[in-house]
Amino acid sequence: MPIERYLTIGELSRRSGVAPSGLRYYESLGLIGSQRTSGNQRRYDRTTLRRVAFVRTASRVGLTLDQIAEALATLPEARTPTAEDWTRLSRSWRPLLDARIAAIERLRDQLDSCIGCGCLSLERCMLQNPADNAAALGPGARYLEGDSPADAAQAAIQAG
Repeated sequence: MPIERYLTIGELSRRSGVAPSGLRYYESLGLIGSQRTSGNQRRYDRTTLRRVAFVRTASRVGLTLDQIAEALATLPEARTPTAEDWTRLSRSWRPLLDARIAAIERLRDQLDSCIGCGCLSLERCMLQNPADNAAALGPGARYLEGDSPADAAQAAIQAG
């Protein structure tokens, strides 16, 4: 029995673990493509499975769909990513991942100082007010008085 070259959206969904709505969304973003039958049904080339796997893995790594689209656009003629493509692209993402890891480590270290204190002070809490923008507006419940975070940012720039 010959293997069918094309998959229906249901078959691609079952094999990839992505809901049909997700596949349609990926297609609307240009991450994957399909052909249409005379009845206007989507048919996906079997190689689309590898592209969907690429998208899912890159998403798990923390890349946005825009970043994934940029990466896929670097492939010649929108071909399916190879192991070499993945290696090249994943190396280019390393600085982004290192920055995210550093940010998470800073968050973890700041969280240690808040456990048990219960203050969540806008003056001192690095989790609730990391850049201390509210302090630029002066003491008191500034946001309750009608000042916005944008006002705080502008005040910080002027105080600068």
